Amino acid sequence: MAGTTSRSPIRVLVIGGGIGGLCVAQGLRRAGVDVQVYERDESADGRRQGYRLRISPEGEAALRACLPPRLTELLTATANARDDSGLAAYDEHLRAQWAPAFEDPRAGRDDKIDAVDRVTLRRILLAGLDEVVHFGKNFERLERTPDGRVTARFADGSEAVGDVLIAADGTHSRVRAQLRPWDAPQDLGIRTIFSRIPRREAIEAGLPEALRDRFSYVIGTDGHHLGLMPMLFRERPSRAAARLWPDAGLQDADDYYMSVFNVHLADLGLTDEGFFAMSGEELCALVVERTRAWHPDLREIFRFADPATSFAVALRATRPVEAWDTCPVVPLGDAVHAMPPSGGVGANTAARDAAALSGLLAAVDRGERELAEAVGDYQKAMVEYATEGVEMSLRIAEWSIKRARD
Repeated sequence: MAGTTSRSPIRVLVIGGGIGGLCVAQGLRRAGVDVQVYERDESADGRRQGYRLRISPEGEAALRACLPPRLTELLTATANARDDSGLAAYDEHLRAQWAPAFEDPRAGRDDKIDAVDRVTLRRILLAGLDEVVHFGKNFERLERTPDGRVTARFADGSEAVGDVLIAADGTHSRVRAQLRPWDAPQDLGIRTIFSRIPRREAIEAGLPEALRDRFSYVIGTDGHHLGLMPMLFRERPSRAAARLWPDAGLQDADDYYMSVFNVHLADLGLTDEGFFAMSGEELCALVVERTRAWHPDLREIFRFADPATSFAVALRATRPVEAWDTCPVVPLGDAVHAMPPSGGVGANTAARDAAALSGLLAAVDRGERELAEAVGDYQKAMVEYATEGVEMSLRIAEWSIKRARD
């Protein structure tokens, strides 16, 4: 019966406005729960988003559970227009290689959401949250209050008090660093360069027909690897937003390929200090130089990569995934289960976290569940499916960074 628990209604603080943090905020807001999000970026455009993101069946179900119907419709309208189930692999001379097969029960469904543009997704996740999301809030530390609540303190001197604090602040989580300093994700020794290549220019440069409309992966015998993933919008984002949510602020983008260039540290030949100091222009030039001996139809397309939005990352993973004994502080997303971006598993797992946690916290808010019990149930399930997600992403990463047959 509503109103029977020791803490209801509740106020939820979310540290981090990435996919997981915004998704849980949408789910809580939809359920009528008081939620506030604190994001260190100065604006919605303040972070390097990456580009195309694969959405699994589980991730799609989670997004649909958290978003209001009109935003779900907007996400569907702007999703990838082509079937995302195929994967083809080649060596650097375009000789076919073995590739894992992925079965998708949504094949043939007109309204499936199997890949999205990350910038568009973030804008959609921000829609309707103007009074909820606070930008320019750089989290410094948290404190427990005598009555069992939690205070978040920020670098600008401000603070926020809530009944629950969700740590959704990513792989380098400051919340985790304070509470669990030993629990840092493992560096996998792989460095990645993300770039965006306009589809029209790539095709005009000679991108082979077989690589144009499917996820293609090049496994070089030289230790360098490249993934090309097409993003073809079903409908231009601005037109879809005009129909469904005019204030979403969606910006149009031409169809493109997300380029993911992977290399082992041993093959990179650069220190991390030097590598991560490189500009977008230097990173794109590095990819062009490292692929100079590849098939002409491959190496030419890299010259069209956008330097302004190219960036480098180090791949990391959390092993093992563990529950946090820190209630009312609750982990979500990469803060608790970091994993390489292989297959988009991390973002989908964060969306699953958001759907599960928002549902349970809504029950606490209604007085139907005790907070500690609800958080415990969430973490028990999360550890199980997140562990599977980490292992899956690592298996895909292991395949994708092997050397091709000579």
